Amino acid sequence: MELRLLNYFATLAEELHFSRAARRLSISQPPLSVAIKQLEEEIGAQLFERTSKGVRLTPAGEHLLPRARQLLTLSQQAVQETRDVGHGVRGHLRLGFVGSALYRGVPQALAAFQAQHPQVRVDMLELNSAEQVQGLQQGRLDLGLVHSILLPEGIVNQLLMEEAFVACLPEGHALAGAPEIDLARLKDERLILFSSAVSPVYHQRIYQMCMAHGFAPEIRHEVRHWLSVLSLVSHNQGTAIVPAALQRVGMPRLVFRPLQGQHPLSELLAIWRSQPDNALVQDLLHNLRAAVSAIGKGAVPQP
Repeated sequence: MELRLLNYFATLAEELHFSRAARRLSISQPPLSVAIKQLEEEIGAQLFERTSKGVRLTPAGEHLLPRARQLLTLSQQAVQETRDVGHGVRGHLRLGFVGSALYRGVPQALAAFQAQHPQVRVDMLELNSAEQVQGLQQGRLDLGLVHSILLPEGIVNQLLMEEAFVACLPEGHALAGAPEIDLARLKDERLILFSSAVSPVYHQRIYQMCMAHGFAPEIRHEVRHWLSVLSLVSHNQGTAIVPAALQRVGMPRLVFRPLQGQHPLSELLAIWRSQPDNALVQDLLHNLRAAVSAIGKGAVPQP
């Protein structure tokens, strides 16, 4: 059933006069008569009674009228909502993130974005970097926030921030009072680290940092989330090398100290599909860049 025919029917039902309805529709009367006849034949019921005194709805026409109006309203809403999505006013974003991103300006960026886009729903999913790449490829995510990772074709990235790694020690550790720590002094420590299956690049990077200082770390625990790393250290189960952002977690019984010398940096990347273009993704990226920059300067961005 064509929406055009329903629109003609609803207009005639309101005017109950072919000439007035035709003028409203900016057509002549004969095409309107043909359209109403076509609709009646398609439905298999007479919708109007035509008499010398005018036009009136049949019981079938009265039954159809509210439903026709509802369908026309829904179609108009669908058009407007689709236009809004295309213009980045309305929509639904699915954001993947690694846990450390929560301490790198992401909550502030989301608050600013949602103040600007009150009709956009944002769902957050905590996933490791490899899971986010897969989610983008399968269309289950629109944007991801990951650590360093090799990206397949069709996935693009933007570096949001780089920061130093720091030593994370349990309170009362022998090195806790040092202003900075030579990484070589951790050679006899039990190291708590991400699983190589979860974050191979981070696992390799930290392992190579230790090797560059003359030792292969004794990896006692391998975990999936940074908060698990911090929790194990706080319970005196070992030490860790973590991104500096995790100092903002505020977990008790932990001491963070900078590392001496030059070391690889911890990175946070935004990743998304190169096609199709998504205006909402670009708007959220803008807010992420602003929030990360403010965090780096020691400020807290406001929505």
